This record gives sequence, C-alpha cells and structure tokens, in this order.
Amino acid sequence: MTTPDPPWALLSELTHACPLHCGYCSNPLELTRRSRELSATQWADVFHQAAELGVLHTHLSGGEPLLRRDLEDITRAAVDAGMYTQLVTSGDGLSAERLDALVDAGLHSVQLSVQHADPGRSDAIAGRRAFDAKRTAARLVRERDLPLGINVVLHRHNLDAVDGLLELAVGWQADRIELANTQFYGWGLLNRAALMPTREQLQAAMETVDRWRKRLDGTLDITWVVPDYFSGTPKPCMGGWGAVSLTVTPDGTALPCPAAAALPDLDPPNVVERSLRWIWEESPTFNAYRGTAWMPTPCRTCERRTEDFGGCRCQAHALTGDAARTDPACSLSPDHATLVALTRTDTPPGIVPRRPAARIEQHS
Repeated sequence: MTTPDPPWALLSELTHACPLHCGYCSNPLELTRRSRELSATQWADVFHQAAELGVLHTHLSGGEPLLRRDLEDITRAAVDAGMYTQLVTSGDGLSAERLDALVDAGLHSVQLSVQHADPGRSDAIAGRRAFDAKRTAARLVRERDLPLGINVVLHRHNLDAVDGLLELAVGWQADRIELANTQFYGWGLLNRAALMPTREQLQAAMETVDRWRKRLDGTLDITWVVPDYFSGTPKPCMGGWGAVSLTVTPDGTALPCPAAAALPDLDPPNVVERSLRWIWEESPTFNAYRGTAWMPTPCRTCERRTEDFGGCRCQAHALTGDAARTDPACSLSPDHATLVALTRTDTPPGIVPRRPAARIEQHS
C-alpha cells in the first residue's frame, strides 16, 4: 500500500450544540451529546499529532464552538502546535471580551455564517433572533483587524437575496464571501425537497455573482460553490477521499469528510483509540475510496477520474444506497435521472428545523 500524501487541513468539530436551528445544517441527525465531547487536553493532543502529520490549517467549528467555555484553551493549543486557526461561528455569543480572549490565545481569523441579507428573514431561517449578533460580531472582528469571511448556505429561501448578501459583505468589510449552494447531508438531506431551488433562481444568482465580480474587481473574494444537482458534473469532494483533509468530530471520530459518518459499515476510527497517523495512512476507512482502483464504470475509464475522483461517496450512498457507485450528479451516471427528478419540486413542504435542545449546556 502506497503511503498517501500528508493532509494540510483539519476540520475540528468541537461540539454539535448550537443555538440556531437551521434546516439546511449538514450535521448528522444523531448529534453528539455534550458529555461525550473531547476535552481541551484531548484536542491539544489531536492538534499535536495533526501538525506532525503535516496539517497547517484548522477550522474550529461545530455546531457553535463558542458554547465551549474552554475554546480559548483549545485555540491556544492549535496555535501552539503551529496551525493557522479559523473560528467558524454563527456570531451568537461573540462579545468583545470573548473575542479579545480568543485573540490573546492566538486566533488568526473568523468565518461568520449569515442566513439572509434581510434581518427578519435571516432570523426565520436560523430559528432564532441572531442577525443583530452577527452584525455586531462582524464589527468586532474588523475592529481587531482580523480577516473576516462570510459563509452563506444558499437554497430556495435565500437564493433571491444574493445581491443583498454581497452588498452586506461589502458593508461589513468582509475579505471573502462563500456562497455555497446547499449540500444535502444530515438535516439538509432531511429537508431536501423544501430547500431545493429552481433553475431560474440559480441562473439569476449566477448572473448576480458575475456582475458583482466585475464591479468589485477582486476587492472582495467571492466564491460560488456550484450546485451539483444541476450542473451535470460531480464536485471533487474534499479534493478526493482522504486526499487533503480530515475531520474530527466532537467525540473524536475521524472521518475523510464531515458527512461520512452516514455511510454504513464504514466503522470510522477514533482518535482516543488510534494515532492520527495510523488513521490517515493505514485505516480501512481512509483507504476505502482513495485513488481510482475502487471505481466502477463509467468512472474507471473516464478522463476526469483524477479531477473529480468519482464525485461524492456520501451523495452516491444517499441517492442509490451504494457509496461505491458513480455519483448521480454526473451526467454519465446510470442513476443521473434519479437526481434530476429530485430537482423538480413544484410545491415544496415546510422545513423541519434542526432538532432544538431543551437546554444548551455549557462545557465545563
């Protein structure tokens, strides 16, 4: 077995707890309980191992990582390990005092989620009055001269607001905005019919993005994540299975991508039981879909097989029940018609909100 190239990125899911209830959330339906979360000391060990493996960058994510009272200690541990740190947050709970403590711990940048440009509609999608907190968080980040990114998950209920979202990003002095069309995993998969956009919405949004790119001439980095349900070409999921990044979930489960926990019979390893190097280099989970030998027809002979890597394994399983099949997002897939049919939602149902917790506990 050939030793894989080292990863450079780590998604650190510190908690699944979150004050928001977004129906597009990609977190699994079975959320990790607070009592099973890794401690700050355990995360420090993960970061040390990750740095030795080659990881340079970590997203401190969730859920809402600000619900971890020990987030400063976790941040400091990642920085001490030599990694660039980005806090991925809803902004809910990011006070001036909390941000100053994170900056003192070495935090390098912040990525802020936004649900809509209109405050009322943003709060409706989030299931909580949170827009004002986001606006305040953006101001606090810029006052401390930290790089600010804005992330928007796009769907039927906010695609028409792309113009306003780009105007918001400029007004909040963001360095970057990622307009990411919904990837249907976890709660997003549960709500797929309610979230599915129309082709007309997507076309109008793409034209808006092109117009703003010309207008701003590179002063704002605008990333548009293609909705592969409509494109006919699969995305190169995570740069390839076990190729450039890995995810560690709140309880220490290690995954090649955030959604891979949904795959049956994968039996993913845990950092509490195995070294991160063994997990990356030798575990059956991370080697399951590496390279091209596993690929079925038509992927096996496709000239794009080393570009899109057969597409997304989690999406293949969600749509066909078989993670090893060609991603139905590909127009060459024998299952492509099944995916196309899902884009034709005339009367979408209501959104099931991400399961609200009766009580969000603080991590001691």
